[in-house]
Amino acid sequence: VQLVESGGGLVQAGGSLSLSCTASGSFTLVKTLGWYRQGPGKQRELVATITSDSSSEDYADSVMGRFTISRDNTGNTVTLQMNGLKPEDTGVYYCHADRVYDGGAPFELWGQGTEVTVSA
Repeated sequence: VQLVESGGGLVQAGGSLSLSCTASGSFTLVKTLGWYRQGPGKQRELVATITSDSSSEDYADSVMGRFTISRDNTGNTVTLQMNGLKPEDTGVYYCHADRVYDGGAPFELWGQGTEVTVSA
C-alpha cells in the first residue's frame, strides 16, 4: 500500500494549486487522510485533515479560508485545493493516512512528498 501524490509546482503569490493523493495497493479502508507540510528550516506541520466519510475537516489556522480538503467517492483519493497562496506556504507537502486497514493491524502511512514553491 502506498500514497501517491501529485500536483506540486511553482506559482506566484496569490495563485492556486491543487494537490492530489491516491492510496493504491491492497487494502480495505483508509481512515483519516490529511496533508502536512515542511517549510525550509521548519518542522513538519499539519495543514488539513478529513475523515473517512468526509464528515469532518480540520485546518491549520494559517490556511483556514484559503485551502480546502476533500475526498472522492471511493474515499481513496484526497485533494487539497490551495487558493490565495503565500510565500510562507512554500514547502514539501506530504499526504498522510492515520490508519490503513489491510486485514492485519492498522498502520500509518506517509506519501513521498510533493514540492510547492510560492514566489513573491
